[in-house]
Amino acid sequence: MKRFNTTGTCYEYKHYMVNIDERVQQIKKMVDQGDYFCINRGRQYGKTTTLRFLKKALDSEYTVFSISFEGGSDEDFSSLRKVTQKMFAAFSRAVKYQKVENISKSVLDFLNKDIVLAEETEKLSDTISDFCQLNDRPIVVIIDEVDQAGNYDSFIKFLGLLRDKFLNREEEPTFHSVILAGVYDVKNLKLKIRPEGQHQYNSPWNIASQFDVSMELSESGIKGMLEEYEGDHHTGMDTAHIAKLISDYTSGYPFLVSRLCQIIDEKLNKNWTEAGFLEAVKSILKENNTLFDDMRKKLDDFPPMRTVITATLFTGEPISFNTYDRAIDVARMFNFIKDNNGKIAVSNRIFEVWFYNLFESEAETSGLAENTDIISTGSIDKPLFIKNGHLDMKVVLERFCVHFNEIYDKNDEKFIEKQGRKFFLFFLKPIINGTGNFYVEAETRDQRRMDVVVDYAGERFVIELKIWRGDSYNEQGEEQLSEYLDYFGLERGYLVSFCFTKDKKVGVREVSVGSRTIVEAVV
Repeated sequence: MKRFNTTGTCYEYKHYMVNIDERVQQIKKMVDQGDYFCINRGRQYGKTTTLRFLKKALDSEYTVFSISFEGGSDEDFSSLRKVTQKMFAAFSRAVKYQKVENISKSVLDFLNKDIVLAEETEKLSDTISDFCQLNDRPIVVIIDEVDQAGNYDSFIKFLGLLRDKFLNREEEPTFHSVILAGVYDVKNLKLKIRPEGQHQYNSPWNIASQFDVSMELSESGIKGMLEEYEGDHHTGMDTAHIAKLISDYTSGYPFLVSRLCQIIDEKLNKNWTEAGFLEAVKSILKENNTLFDDMRKKLDDFPPMRTVITATLFTGEPISFNTYDRAIDVARMFNFIKDNNGKIAVSNRIFEVWFYNLFESEAETSGLAENTDIISTGSIDKPLFIKNGHLDMKVVLERFCVHFNEIYDKNDEKFIEKQGRKFFLFFLKPIINGTGNFYVEAETRDQRRMDVVVDYAGERFVIELKIWRGDSYNEQGEEQLSEYLDYFGLERGYLVSFCFTKDKKVGVREVSVGSRTIVEAVV
């Protein structure tokens, strides 16, 4: 039986794969230029798959040693000499078990004998030069899984050795190009050793070229993969529509693309419809997998990063995307956030909903009344909102108005402005939990407004959350929501206004905007 291999973007037997030829050719140009560089992306981002195809593209012109530093022992990294010896041992294994092209007999003889290296850095440098001089073709070194090596200071010294050789390559032979791949950027390897300790800004890899090649899977590439699949399976799917849904929810994160397709193919009986896709989204958000496990660990390891993500999700405050801010840089490195027109946004909808689910669960168990009270009211009132499997969003808004004013009426304006939208999402989450999903539209997330899109049992609801700024601004919000409904082809929308005027009229009303109906709640 064919199944998706979620470590890449293809089937285990027949390769239904997003074409990455353009990506590989872009990286090859960097190798041709003799660049030293890093490919740093989050867990299961397709790095190893890309390196495998890159090696194939390089094999005709270079001698390529593609090795991994995963699984090394403390002894392997106990000194600079040991790290260098580990590299040569990995070269030997590559020759034995992989297909290493264009390798000279002198290099084979070198690797086949017991390699005894000196302790002195200068002699280690000479050994690398002698090794490179023995080969007829330029040597390219690819080192995958450098994160584990980054636990050791000796590896930092090893990078320093390669850097010095790079700077002297006009006088001494050395590797033509060196590629490091892992999650952690080399400049943050010290951060990995001591997450809250002293940071290292003087990178041993400061000769590295900037790696700006996109590693995301494009919508057109996903569509091409689905078309090939559809040609074999004839499911009747609208490949363009499903590709857009996958792209919208994953932003091309390779593991998420593969896993969603695997769920639809294997668990949902090839239900390649929008309803089937949304069911796959619910399924992936419920499961334990190595990617989500790692995300949770990273949040615990880097509290400032958690603060940045929480503020991005709940407050609507526009946070500038500045990678010189340590917390922002770390979140970017893990691919948790992205640059959205100079402001921070969570990198994809799947991650966003996962973060919401986690933070709501933590709030529920925190014991803090400001969180638990609004969550519990949503849970208790849930039978009022679901009628014959249909979600009555107007009743949801009516009950939210009642509970919000009961619980938070005595809080000041600043508190409500910062926390109000978070409390609405906390109220909503237990109501739709298990049956529906929601996400916040990144383009509308700011201090003025935030659009929440809810999918529940095949129905879609769009809810705009905003701060009341007066009647004219409110009318403008109604017009904006009406335009947004056009995008989804909906006739009915919902608006929640957090109002701070003393004479505010709390409650829910319906207004007509053109041919559409807006259900507006004022709290």
